[in-house]
Amino acid sequence: MENREANHTYSPKVTACRKRGAELFFGFAAKYLSDRLFDYILYPFVIYKVGLIKGGLIMTFLSLIACLLTMKFYDWSKRDWLGIETIKDFKGCGGNKKIGRITSWILKKSNPAVFLFLSVKEDPFITTAYLRRGKFNGMSKRDWTIFMSSLILSNAYWTLACYMGITLLEWGWKAIVS
Repeated sequence: MENREANHTYSPKVTACRKRGAELFFGFAAKYLSDRLFDYILYPFVIYKVGLIKGGLIMTFLSLIACLLTMKFYDWSKRDWLGIETIKDFKGCGGNKKIGRITSWILKKSNPAVFLFLSVKEDPFITTAYLRRGKFNGMSKRDWTIFMSSLILSNAYWTLACYMGITLLEWGWKAIVS
């Protein structure tokens, strides 16, 4: 059986869309996997092993390094492999589902509301890349303020969430074993 795709030439627009789709797929996949490993495996493990304060400080430092490296790569590649710049352009498109309308409403509101939402929902890289002015242009003083504030807020939130989860699991385990 002959490969039909090999004999077909796509228009430049279709080829560009396919490349963009592949870029977004791999960007989302890499970000998703790295976030899940960091947030749900490494973070709770460190909090469990070294405690709330010391573990939180260690993970905040590791988050700083990971997000800075991601930002450097994002700026160096000059590619919107996560669709952040596209989302900036399409804030007004909420869609038909309630979650889409709520998210669009939040993103159209003031920067402090967006900052809080993204800091808790995402990470300092996403928060800063979304709120900064310009594309792939490095970090201004304003961007550094956003980045460091988001780093503190998101890691304080995640440290407490992990600690509460670990405490709940320990309590449940003790109740089962006793």
